[in-house]
Amino acid sequence: MNTRASAARFARALLDVVIQEGDPEQVERQLQAFADLYRRHPDLHKALTSPIVPPSGKRGIVERLTAHLEMAPVAARLLLLLAERDRLALVPDVVAVYSERLLEHRHVVRAELTTAVPLPADRAARLEQRLSEVTGRRVTMTTRVDPALIGGAVARVGSTVYDGSIATQLGKIRERLKA
Repeated sequence: MNTRASAARFARALLDVVIQEGDPEQVERQLQAFADLYRRHPDLHKALTSPIVPPSGKRGIVERLTAHLEMAPVAARLLLLLAERDRLALVPDVVAVYSERLLEHRHVVRAELTTAVPLPADRAARLEQRLSEVTGRRVTMTTRVDPALIGGAVARVGSTVYDGSIATQLGKIRERLKA
């Protein structure tokens, strides 16, 4: 089983428990803080993923870190379980999958809007509202600028792309003229 699939199993189980017992957003923040610490300190990363360090040593490190970060008991238990099984390398993937699943649970979808020029905030808010209406879910949108679009916009919501760019329209016209 690949690491992403293993991480997905841990993340799904964690979210199921947290929904019953605690605050899912708090656990997400705490896991993210642990993952950031893990990512920012190469020596810590090396110690937690090295085959030379025994799982009991990794567990001791994780116990001290979770106490220092004042983590929720359920999040601390997951990290200790990963330490005991020598699977701490999964932490970044577990955090990513947990965040995705939490968005699904909250009926929120991420959207990325690309435009040729920066959009005013009110216009971006209207587009976000329209995407919410189209998807039937609450949308959190990020925007970026790509002058190659010439004009119009491209919205990516999950795996669906709504392409209203002038560059794409010109490409379609070009193909029709060639045919």
